[in-house]
Amino acid sequence: MSDAAARLGLGDPAPALELPDTEGVTHSQADDRAAPASVVIFTCNHCPYALAWHERLMQVARDYADRGVRFYAINPNDAARYPADSLKAMRARVREEPWPMPYLRDEAQTVTRRWGARTTPDVFVLGPDTRLRYRGAPDADYDDPGEDGAWLREALDDLLAGREVRRPQTEPVGCSIKWK
Repeated sequence: MSDAAARLGLGDPAPALELPDTEGVTHSQADDRAAPASVVIFTCNHCPYALAWHERLMQVARDYADRGVRFYAINPNDAARYPADSLKAMRARVREEPWPMPYLRDEAQTVTRRWGARTTPDVFVLGPDTRLRYRGAPDADYDDPGEDGAWLREALDDLLAGREVRRPQTEPVGCSIKWK
């Protein structure tokens, strides 16, 4: 399927997310109703944009963990055409790097289609009601680590303070999802 996937709009309830991580443990955002916010990041192992933003996203997850924010990374790419995105490669990466969030595999690309993710990375922030409050890029420049995930942090800070997200949407920047 191409980019003609559904589009999750601002304020819409998030579609179901139930996927296995690199060790086969299933994770679901259904448990997040007690969380003040949840972040779903569509990402992968091979995209230079995803790799450039990777450490910033991991740091945001570490920084907000003690505030109850849940994070999920999802790799939706076709591993037959992109072997670097295979489950085996994902497992190796998680074992080599400290991941503060589960790295989930969307083998059937069903979750990715329901959410309407377009790029790696594509960041979705949900409020405590699991409705979409922010969608887009982590910050303004994948090539500038000093940006530090500013747009994602701003959205989370707004939600945690009980405010409307000031910048609810930015354009996701990255490699296209590699559809089967």
